[in-house]
Amino acid sequence: MIRRDFLKSSLGGGTLGLAAASGAATQEQPAKGAGKAGYAAPPILKSFTAEDHRRRLTSIRFCEQAIRKCMRKHLVTNYLPAQATYNLGEYPSKERWAPNTYDEQELDRLRDHGIQIIQVFDDWNDSLRLFGGDKYSPVNPEGFRRFVDMVHRRGMKLLPYVSTGFIQRTDPDFRPEWSREGDFLVLGYWNMARCAPSSAGWRAYMLPKVLAVMDEYGADGIYDDGGYLANQHHGRGPATGDEVDAFEETADYDGAFTDLLALVYDEVKRRGGIFKLHVNGAEQPMSRGMRLYDYLWVGEGVGNLDVMRDTVKDYPPYVVPCPDMTFAKTESFDEPYLHAIPYMQFPMLQAGRPFTGERAMVPGVAYNPNPDDFWMRICREAWKQYAAHPEGPHSYGAWDAIPGRSETRPTHGKWLQRYLPLTEEGAWAWLEVGDSDFFGEALPAECVASVFANRDVHLVLANYGTAPVDIVTRDRYVSTASAESAPQDHWRLEGRSLEILRLKA
Repeated sequence: MIRRDFLKSSLGGGTLGLAAASGAATQEQPAKGAGKAGYAAPPILKSFTAEDHRRRLTSIRFCEQAIRKCMRKHLVTNYLPAQATYNLGEYPSKERWAPNTYDEQELDRLRDHGIQIIQVFDDWNDSLRLFGGDKYSPVNPEGFRRFVDMVHRRGMKLLPYVSTGFIQRTDPDFRPEWSREGDFLVLGYWNMARCAPSSAGWRAYMLPKVLAVMDEYGADGIYDDGGYLANQHHGRGPATGDEVDAFEETADYDGAFTDLLALVYDEVKRRGGIFKLHVNGAEQPMSRGMRLYDYLWVGEGVGNLDVMRDTVKDYPPYVVPCPDMTFAKTESFDEPYLHAIPYMQFPMLQAGRPFTGERAMVPGVAYNPNPDDFWMRICREAWKQYAAHPEGPHSYGAWDAIPGRSETRPTHGKWLQRYLPLTEEGAWAWLEVGDSDFFGEALPAECVASVFANRDVHLVLANYGTAPVDIVTRDRYVSTASAESAPQDHWRLEGRSLEILRLKA
């Protein structure tokens, strides 16, 4: 439903006098069948009245005049921040997974939670060829098509895992000339070559198969695990005879990788799809600014969320953090949102079927014999926890906390409902505001403010220090934490806390 509350006041006296409505507009659901053909027209183009446009333009005008310096300014378009990973089942496994009543109910829960994009990891495919498939086809083709339909019937999008770099070195299709000597990853059941993006043979083999995931199974895009170590890491062996040295390769530019990703991104967009990318840890592709993704996943193996925040805060949007709870240390359930929301980012939710860890104990599968393999350790811990507490709370993936935490989903839902109004289609965002007219005095050193303007103006305040701080705003705001919040201009932020405010006339 689109709000019809109007701006009733205009600028005056150098401060903001805009009437802000209560409640929040939600993004329109895509038109039926729009998964591969594109999205329905957003509200700002389809149904904004003249008063809606007047409110939006008046809000933007004030912010343009009041903000003189910020880290990044961005217009929000085509942004679906409510994303969840979905654990389809254990893989490797003794038998194929198949969707059932549990999945119907879980997808209902995710739809009601507000999730817009469902992402499945490589448990969807048969990378070990245990059931007659391969890395680019489902463990259960009929079941996967049914799952895709289940997601679509609830108005959500589905992104399956693919990789433009990784393939099992034991796969019968693998050719040694695709990968440089020593450039591989052994972890758990994976024994993967990192295939060179400059390998002509690898491109010819992989690209049609990656794109067929959308064409054959009705997916709404792909999640690409790059499977590539950037030039800045060095350490790779000499080029193979199958590589073509066509691009500049430097510590700050990965030429062939950029070219490869650009081709895939273009083909996904040609199909009306979504391209989500993961490079490595909290890295972005070294592309010298060339647009290569719709969403960038960060967080793998990152232990310090403060360091990750500083690393990714100025990456081009849209960044999707997923704290790896195997490594990340957090002091509260709210902490992932403290690091993300002020920088127009929103953390993933991990969901689906319970992660039992049984995938590390399947007879006949060759696992990494290294006793320090952390993935194997995670699976053993998950299996022990699941056996002792089958009723839960559950973990939902190898990145999730073990044991699972019952507070995780409610906390995600709480912050999601406060975040969505900030990033409605057509909002302008000023991230990490510096010099401005929003405050009576300079912000404390460890505090950050960001501003979002659409029909309403929202102010996000974050305190990254450990001590409480007091902040005075030039205008009166209400906290979006409660509909009964009283307007005020003095705000006390406890240490390591976040506040989202909406302007009140």
